[in-house]
Parts: sequence; structure tokens; C-alpha cells
Amino acid sequence: MSDLDSMNREIKKRQLRRQIVPSPAPQEEDSEEIVRKARKRVKLKRLRIFLIIGVILIAAGIGLFQYFRYYQYTGYDVVWEKEMKEGSFVGYMDFGGNVLKYSKDGASYIDNQGKEIWVQSFEMKSPTACVNGNYAAVADQQGNSIYIFDKSGPTGTATTLLPIIKATVSAHGVVAAVLEDSTSNYIYFYKNDGNVLDVKIKALLNGETGYPVDISLSPDGTQLIGAYAYLKNGALNGRVAFHNFAEIGKSVPDRVVGGFDEPYESSLVARVHFLDDTYSCAFADNSVSFYSTKNALSPELLKQVVVEEEIRSVFYSDKYVGIIVNNTDGENPDRMNVYNPDGTLVFSEAFHYQYTQADIDGEHVILYNEDSCRVYNMSGRLKFEGTFDFPVSKIRNGRFPNTLLVTGPQNMKEIRLQ
Repeated sequence: MSDLDSMNREIKKRQLRRQIVPSPAPQEEDSEEIVRKARKRVKLKRLRIFLIIGVILIAAGIGLFQYFRYYQYTGYDVVWEKEMKEGSFVGYMDFGGNVLKYSKDGASYIDNQGKEIWVQSFEMKSPTACVNGNYAAVADQQGNSIYIFDKSGPTGTATTLLPIIKATVSAHGVVAAVLEDSTSNYIYFYKNDGNVLDVKIKALLNGETGYPVDISLSPDGTQLIGAYAYLKNGALNGRVAFHNFAEIGKSVPDRVVGGFDEPYESSLVARVHFLDDTYSCAFADNSVSFYSTKNALSPELLKQVVVEEEIRSVFYSDKYVGIIVNNTDGENPDRMNVYNPDGTLVFSEAFHYQYTQADIDGEHVILYNEDSCRVYNMSGRLKFEGTFDFPVSKIRNGRFPNTLLVTGPQNMKEIRLQ
């Protein structure tokens, strides 16, 4: 066989092998790498979705914040209304998320839908009420009885031997009362069942502490802040004193752990109040003072705000302190200042409105008179201004952000702002 034939046969063999055994295909990707890339794509897609949802939620939140901050309601409709028994009505107070109504012949606890939860009858000539957390007390000024309540009803009645001048209650139901006789004053303490505690403070105008003008118990009942008047060089001066009734206060006379005279030279302190277990405030005729008892044995004056104008009203909650003064700048006759518990200013707003009451409820300042009201938020923005067709005694926030509970001697209504 010739070499040419052999060469032809080899060529044909190679061609046949190429037909039977194809050229190797490109190497396929590893299966784990494919899964990893797929997962990465899914994660990126989810991240993009979450970012879009987040941007939408943030935009919606900003929109709602701006709406609630700046939107001013112009009208209202009545959600429900209920007639009330007027009797010898005296007033209402916020109590345990609802309302305490008190009169000369009794007290009742009314929820936010106008339903009476409990009723307590009594007879008083001049009832005055105080509230702290889930406890309330109604005392007969110049009388001898104090009724103590929690949200479920009466817990006890304290009977005093001397006429009652002032009373305050703690969030645990302990009551402190200023009692008066012909020569001196005393501060007595009572448990929530009405039984007297073995603690009392004697107070004299020319004594070590002075004459008690106002008192307030801390929510836990272990501290008392008092506004006192005392004589110095023949002149009447103001003083703020702190008493501690916990174990650490036993070693000091009258349990006085702190006293402040210098801030009130030539001025008198008319009202004091514990905002919570740490912060308290004192209102003098020319200043507002903010105190801290973080160190229980050494109360601290955090800030004193000197007020040059006449102070017309003071009001407070557990989070804010407010005053209304005569406004000397601009055309509006009044100015409202609201502060945090440490004395920092929240807002200051001038206004022209003939109010008779001022309250703070949540994040709202509510000014009202017998037939109208104004509601401000904590930016000083006017949120609502309206009038009513029945006498108004108390206005507070309703069950929802855009509702108010309006109460009077004969009616209670929940209104929805529009």
C-alpha cells in the first residue's frame, strides 16, 4: 500500500473521531457560585425595596409631624354628650386618666365616656381637691375631714382635731395636711386608710422654718416641699424648704434636708409643687424656681427664672411648668412661657385672649373660660380656638389625638376637632 493511501486513511480516521468525540465545551460555572450570585441579587433587590419603604415611611412621618404641629383646626362636631347632676358643684380634676368631680355634697369618678365609676357622698362647706398619680383627696377647708380615694373608690377618711388649711396627697395615698390653731400651725400626715401617722411638723411665723403657705408631697410620699413665710428684721420673707421622711431624714430636726432663703429676699413664695420624685418647682411673686432632689440629703436649685412682669397664672403637669405674665412688648397683652422641669424654656408665645383657667394636658396647653377655649401645642402653635353653647368648668384631652373632653356643671361632651 502506497504512502499516499496510508495518509488518506489517517485523515479519514481523524475526521471520523472528530465527529464521534465533539470538541470540549467551555467549563460550566460551579453550582455553589451560581447559588451565591442568585442570593446576592435577591438581597440587593430586598434592600432596594426596604430603602424605598423606609423613604416612604420617613416622608409620611415628616408629613404627619408637620400636620400635627402646624395644622389649625377650625371647627368641631360632638362625638357624645351627657347631662350631669349639678348639685352643689365645685370643680373637676384630672385623675387616673379620667375625671374627678367634687362638690359640697360628694365626689364621683367619671370616665372618658361620661360614665360614673363610683360615687361618694359627704358634706363639706368648702371642699378642695388634690391629685397625685392614682390617688386623690378631697379636704374640707376650715373643716375637719379628708376623704382619700384611688381609682376603685374611697380608701379611707381622715378626721382632724384642728381646722384644715391645705392638703396634698402622694401617689401612694399618703396625705399631708396643714392644720391651724390659735398660736401655731402643724403639718400632720395620714395613711391612705385615714389613720394618722406618727409624724408631724410644728410651724411658727417667727419659728425656725416659718409659716406654711403651701406644701406638696412627692409621688413616692418620702419628700415634701414647703413654701414658708418668715419674719426677718421685721419684714416678711419667703422660703422654700425640703423635708425627707425616708430613713435618711430621721437624723435632722423636722426632717429638713434643705432650705433656700436667699432667692426670695423681699419676696413671697405662693405655691410649690413636686413634678415627679426628683424635680419640683416654686412660684414666687417675681420668679419661678426649679429644684432637684436627686441627692436626697442636698436639694439643689437648678435654675431661677426672674420675672419682671406681673405673674397672672401658673400651671403645670408632670413634664412641664407654665406661667402667664403681662406682656410689655407688642400689641398682645399676655405672654405664656412653658419650661421643662430643669428650667429650660420650651416656648414663649404672646396672645390676646380672656382666659380664666390654664392647664397642661399631655403635649397641649389649654386656655379656657366659661364658654370658649384655645389649645396650643408645645411649639407654641395655636391648634384650635372655639366657643361652646354651655358653661365650661374643665377641658382636657379626649380619647384620641384630635378630641377634647369638655365638662361643665350640667354637661359633659367629647368633641372631635375638624
